[in-house]
Amino acid sequence: MGTIATTPAQRTSELDIIAPVAPQSAARNIAVDAYRGFVMILMMAEVLRLARVAQAHPGNWFWAFLGYNQSHVQWAGCSLHDTIQPGFSFLVGVALPYSIASRLRKGTTFGQMFGHAVWRSILLIALGIFLRSMHSTQTYFTFEDTLTQIGLGYPILFLLGFRSARWQWGAFAAILFGYWLAWALYPLPGAGFDYGAVGVPANWAHNFSGFAAHWNKNANLGNAFDQWFLNLFPRTRPFVANEGGYLTLSFIPTLGTMILGLVAGRWYRTYAPRIPLKRFLIAGAIGIAAGLLLHFTGICPVVKRIWTPSWTLFSGGLCFLFLAAFSWIIDLKGYRKWAFPLVVVGMNSIAAYLIAHLFEDFITSSFRIHLSDRPFMIFGPGFYPLLLGSAVLLTYWLILLWMYRRKLFLKI
Repeated sequence: MGTIATTPAQRTSELDIIAPVAPQSAARNIAVDAYRGFVMILMMAEVLRLARVAQAHPGNWFWAFLGYNQSHVQWAGCSLHDTIQPGFSFLVGVALPYSIASRLRKGTTFGQMFGHAVWRSILLIALGIFLRSMHSTQTYFTFEDTLTQIGLGYPILFLLGFRSARWQWGAFAAILFGYWLAWALYPLPGAGFDYGAVGVPANWAHNFSGFAAHWNKNANLGNAFDQWFLNLFPRTRPFVANEGGYLTLSFIPTLGTMILGLVAGRWYRTYAPRIPLKRFLIAGAIGIAAGLLLHFTGICPVVKRIWTPSWTLFSGGLCFLFLAAFSWIIDLKGYRKWAFPLVVVGMNSIAAYLIAHLFEDFITSSFRIHLSDRPFMIFGPGFYPLLLGSAVLLTYWLILLWMYRRKLFLKI
């Protein structure tokens, strides 16, 4: 991402299209790169298996805390791990104004840019399906993973990138309200509904009652859609429900998360070289408060797995606060050197995503073959996953450092 200075005239026309006319060359937005790197490291750090370490040390609050925050919550609520996908989606939106500005400076036409956006969307969807199919006997058509969810909404996000702030906020409100209304109007399961038939134990403690039951696991509008949509594709067996409750239709409120990022990217450019820290903080506080209000009033629970509208607001608020924190430390306080390990990852996020999904088994088996398990058992079997995972994570980072130093950046 680049930080592009704007003219006073541009700063007073925030409701106009974001197409820039300034000829200045772009400079990297280190805070955005660092935040993206932080998100990707959280994802890659799954190899540390902190939940397993916590299980090996029952009653230890420290490891229990770390294990909880490296696991997805069962249904409602949020852990640090649950902020990875919204952070990645949010930052796609932040990057878009910079990308559009860069292409316009190079003389790229709108048609060419839109064609590239559609092509990027197709590639992201295909890549997501490919990665999900790695351990399948045939192509596993699924559309709930991070890359596919972003790809499904990206062309719409791109078009909104050329519209005014009023259009963007209007689209955001329409998406969230329309999605909430569709779920609210969808009939609740009957009294004799067999939750076990859709992979949910009858005594599962996380089901809601009352109006909030519209957002119960695998007994909702999104799962009904997937029972139709996903069975249009070749499958080894008919689709009934996703084990984790994840849904194809979540790409719609995920688009809302990307729109919030688009707004943040627009604010960055509109007020450059100043950092709109106050706006980030206010937006963050409003998003979190609105999400929690909807949750505790029972209007719409905060559930990441099905990306409820309240989750879009709550997680979007967290993203604004993360962005504010990185901008305050790096841009306002001037502390940049510490962020280098994050920037190495953040500037190559697609490569980091692929490395984490494709290389783990190879790197793990290589350590075991050439070093045996002995070095990782030095503190006993309880810490074995942590030490082995740390070695794997360091290897990931060294690969990305090698790519960074040789200016090898994988882009779609």
